Amino acid sequence: MRLTIDKPGLAKALAHVASVVERRNTIPILSNVMLAAGANALKLTATDLDMELVETVGCTSKGDDAITIPAHMFYDIVRKLPEGDIELNRDAEQERLVITSGPAQFSLQTLPADDFPELSVEDLGHAFSLPAGDLKRLIEKTRFAISTEETRYYLNGIYLHEAESDGKATLRAVATDGHRLAQVEHPLPSGAKGMPGVIVPRKTVLELSKLVEDEDGEVRIELSPSKIRVTAGRVVLTSKLIDGTFPDYERVIPQGNDKRLEVDNGSFKQAVDRVSTLSSDKGRAVKLALADGKLTLSVNNPESGSATEELAVEYGNEPLEIGFNARYLIDISDQLDSETAEFLLADPGSPTMVRDVKDPSALYVLMPMRV
Repeated sequence: MRLTIDKPGLAKALAHVASVVERRNTIPILSNVMLAAGANALKLTATDLDMELVETVGCTSKGDDAITIPAHMFYDIVRKLPEGDIELNRDAEQERLVITSGPAQFSLQTLPADDFPELSVEDLGHAFSLPAGDLKRLIEKTRFAISTEETRYYLNGIYLHEAESDGKATLRAVATDGHRLAQVEHPLPSGAKGMPGVIVPRKTVLELSKLVEDEDGEVRIELSPSKIRVTAGRVVLTSKLIDGTFPDYERVIPQGNDKRLEVDNGSFKQAVDRVSTLSSDKGRAVKLALADGKLTLSVNNPESGSATEELAVEYGNEPLEIGFNARYLIDISDQLDSETAEFLLADPGSPTMVRDVKDPSALYVLMPMRV
């Protein structure tokens, strides 16, 4: 292997692939990234055996060759190198890769590319494309609600499936941790009809959000009941899916909530953040007291004190007091694009639905707390 590559392109690709690699591995080669040089292209591959990420970067190379080197160490070196071209030369006798940039030179131990594991992929069966910005929206507006409780592993991801809304076919993303639920829809792309409902793991969701961050073209998605592959530009991410059954989430979406509250989202978020300063670390409960045209937020913590704040709102139903986790309220407020948040409530013990006034394709459900 002998090639020249520019620092920005290599650093960006390494940032993607290195994030897949776990920092602690019992299998040494899983700590490595595979570098495969071809005709003026360098292909970088990383895997944790559940997910594989491949990115191709342009370079000036001579001959075909492949090796593996420690991913995080290589990334740290490249980040710290001076601006300009980087030369990679393989020393086959010493089993090392020599990295040169200006006056700086590093030599890294290599492992054979033949020992690097590949993530086997069967016929994926279903394929469709959608704009990168739309995939980003599906991910960003739901991932905050993914559960981190490992015992309920089937909630540790985003449920992506075909659904119907107002008589129209949609691609729907849903995430829930049992305390809150996020649901966002997009018109069903051509080719997605008949797709299986799949649960995309939390780590894969995180990597996808990074890949589509700067992408502005179409993203291709291929999937089967057990695997998903996403192609965005020069990056291909393949991942296993969670083998489990997502719960019947539609049963917890309230249908008869008749008490309607409209509040300025920015003012509401800031008020919740202020009063929750005194809430206990464990529950972070804040009470919402609703009366005609007025919302009073309050926290009463015997160990630290109390706090209240009033907001003018649109509310014309009978008075209601209900408690929520402050962090959950702020998380949902962060997802709303419009200036006004709409709350649909029933009673202090029933789920509350939150909507973005300007975006009917997104809805959020929040379970109340005792306060």
